[in-house]
Amino acid sequence: MLQPPPARPGMHESEIDTPALLLDLDAFEANLDRMAAHLAGTGAKLRAHAKTHKSPVIAHQQIARGAVGQCVQKVAEAEILAWGGVADILVSNQVVDPAKLARLAALARITRIAVCADDAAQIDAMEAAASEAGIVLSVLVEIDVGMSRCGVAPGSAAVELAQRIEASPHLRFGGLQAYHGSAQHIRKREDRRAAISAAAESCRRTVDMLRQQGIACPIIGGAGTGTFEFEAESGVYTEIQAGSYCFMDADYARNLDAAGRPVSGFAHALFVLAGVMSAVRPGLAVVDAGHKAVAVDSGLPTIWQRPELRYTGASDEHGKLEFDPAIAGPKLGEKLRLVPGHCDPTVDRYDWYVGVRGGRVECLWPVAARGGLS
Repeated sequence: MLQPPPARPGMHESEIDTPALLLDLDAFEANLDRMAAHLAGTGAKLRAHAKTHKSPVIAHQQIARGAVGQCVQKVAEAEILAWGGVADILVSNQVVDPAKLARLAALARITRIAVCADDAAQIDAMEAAASEAGIVLSVLVEIDVGMSRCGVAPGSAAVELAQRIEASPHLRFGGLQAYHGSAQHIRKREDRRAAISAAAESCRRTVDMLRQQGIACPIIGGAGTGTFEFEAESGVYTEIQAGSYCFMDADYARNLDAAGRPVSGFAHALFVLAGVMSAVRPGLAVVDAGHKAVAVDSGLPTIWQRPELRYTGASDEHGKLEFDPAIAGPKLGEKLRLVPGHCDPTVDRYDWYVGVRGGRVECLWPVAARGGLS
């Protein structure tokens, strides 16, 4: 059930009902601008990953800054973006179920849509769905460049799938999907660079083999917030699929650049605003944001600009904060910004972004694709 907004425009941040998903608009817009500036002149275009933000509002802001479109992981996310007017969407994932493929094919009537495959049976199912809908569907072959999750081996196996796509009357070969997810959180910059260098070489070799068979490869897509600079400078990747850069989270902030700063200088823009609900013990306070309010799969949240406070444990509705008993802790009712360990699943817990600027609520945006699992 859609929850009522926890705030209204003009309200002071301290008045927002908690827990709430807070978006610092100045930091958010600076992150969008920073990514656009970084990719300018590289030859690579941003296809921002909407699994992070789940919002047509944010998608259009990224597109206004030069993004060629969006990518998603689920058909339900693609539907929300398409209905919200996004004109170019890639499902950077495999879709197998006939009902989902029918939904995907239907979207081709209102937007440019593409999907990934790593198996001949998937391609046959996609051809059947596209034929039934009377459309031509773009299909990218996903290759495994080091993540060991989805993806066929680079080289001849990928070429065979591309040939099968090209031979299908209602499909066209869209390119290669080459995402190295496990490289995103390698902490040392040079180790991340080495992982992407190997991935780029796999792509380059596969593209050369495709050309030998007379098959053009319009897109080589992949990358993420942790590695995008390396894919962009490789001369191989044409599309960058970073998502978390617009928000940042505590885990990505553990990745460092050559100067020892958070990756590429992106700022924390996304927070869970929590209220102190109990403070009866020395050195301990409890906030109203636990497992249901903030994802902890990539570590516990940190407390924004309060290094003396440590978020040490979560239960369903409670978060424990510890601090030196000799100092004054947070007061009952005080509002604190938590920096999530992982932004994507944290966003999926909320119906609304509360956009703030200068301590005041400026806007409310729905998390429109929240819960889009299908």
